Amino acid sequence: MRLTQLAWCALAYLCIGLGVAGIVLPLLPTTPFLLLALWAATQGSPRLAQWLDQHPRLSSYLHAWHEQRAIPKRAKIIGLLLLATSWLTLWASGASHLLLAGMAVFFIGVASFIVTRPNAYGRQ
Repeated sequence: MRLTQLAWCALAYLCIGLGVAGIVLPLLPTTPFLLLALWAATQGSPRLAQWLDQHPRLSSYLHAWHEQRAIPKRAKIIGLLLLATSWLTLWASGASHLLLAGMAVFFIGVASFIVTRPNAYGRQ
């Protein structure tokens, strides 16, 4: 196996681990890490990508995104809370008004994207 393939596989396994942790940890997102893991796995190991795509538990997050461009409701709520918490942390730490305004525009854009995605159906 080439070094680049090993790097892609390492990234895939790291993201799978973070995605699995996100299933049980309330502030860690699952879907983005699993999407990144699948992408990295396709670069490094088609066998790993197939395993992830057919996994009985993990694949539901991936299929919801690929088939519906949907995000689980729990992930939406956590994402929005993290955006708000991040902005409030900047504000409380005395960040400049220009930075606060720029981050507010960026966070509102991200929040709009999250909110406008459909809720994923099925068990999440």
